[in-house]
Amino acid sequence: MIEIRDVTKIYGRTTAVDHLTVTVKPGVVTGFLGPNGAGKSTTMRMVLGLDRPTTGEILVAGRRYDRHSAPLHEVGALLDARAFHPGRTAYQHLLSVAMTGGYGRRRVREVLDMVGLEGVAGKRTKGFSLGMGQRLGIAAALIGDPAVVMLDEPVNGLDPDGIRWIRGLLRGLAAEGRTVFVSSHLMSEVAMTADHLVVIGRGRLIADAATTDFIAQATRSSIRVRSPRLTDLRAALIGANLQVVDSAPGAVAALEVLDATIEQVGELAGAAGITLHELTAQQGSLEEAFIQLTGDSVEYGGSRAGAPGGAAPPGSSFRPSGSPPPGGPLVPGGAPTGPPAATGPISPAPQDGPR
Repeated sequence: MIEIRDVTKIYGRTTAVDHLTVTVKPGVVTGFLGPNGAGKSTTMRMVLGLDRPTTGEILVAGRRYDRHSAPLHEVGALLDARAFHPGRTAYQHLLSVAMTGGYGRRRVREVLDMVGLEGVAGKRTKGFSLGMGQRLGIAAALIGDPAVVMLDEPVNGLDPDGIRWIRGLLRGLAAEGRTVFVSSHLMSEVAMTADHLVVIGRGRLIADAATTDFIAQATRSSIRVRSPRLTDLRAALIGANLQVVDSAPGAVAALEVLDATIEQVGELAGAAGITLHELTAQQGSLEEAFIQLTGDSVEYGGSRAGAPGGAAPPGSSFRPSGSPPPGGPLVPGGAPTGPPAATGPISPAPQDGPR
């Protein structure tokens, strides 16, 4: 597994990563989320020893990455989808990677087949699309049959079929007991792929929790209900001290019952003899939860654009900008703990500084 122990990384006057402590475990897909400039790429670079922590340490399987005798077998990483020589063919690029780790031509053919590039193995990479470059980068990451797979934005440029393919690949690698650590800005895809989330903002930990717990903690659940007797149903629900919201004007007539269960609503309707046409549990999305908990960590603001005065949409659990999650970051089990997320300003990063 990957152990990030109280790691801080400072570039000049900019703190890119601030006392980050996280353990990324095998057997699950862990999504690594954060706004632009949050420190995700810097953290991944430090795992590989491309950047050194200012303080703290990062261990892979109990050692620093550069202390492993077969590093490609320990960690396979994709940090830059265009990190290949444009004059080389896909096969030549992968062979050069394989040879640095003592792997042969057979392994190159295997990974080309795994990522669906066997048909273009002899083509020069300068003509590759972004999606093909992503597949080639993933193939390079898998050369050493690694115990840890770490990918930075691997779905960029992939078509729907490619996104579905990588989702299956990542879940398959985790099912084999590998550690899978993936960053992405596509919230819908992370929600479908990641079992666990590590969320950072301004270099500090915001959440370290199961995906379902993260969504449940940051959004409000509700029950959507339709009935030919909505007026009577509304009265029954309000009489039971439940919070009821009418559907928007012009929408199908329905009620949204906040912070209730299907059983509660169904039993109240049954006791009143009210026929129901719909009874559906609704949960907030990962995107909503992410925006709620990282709004004060967005580098250039604007996450609340379109909401007057920074107001959140109806039915959400919006925290005013600048306030950390109550009690600090979310941790496994949904309970907040530790120091609050950083809320102070961070100086703009130098051009060759943190990413």
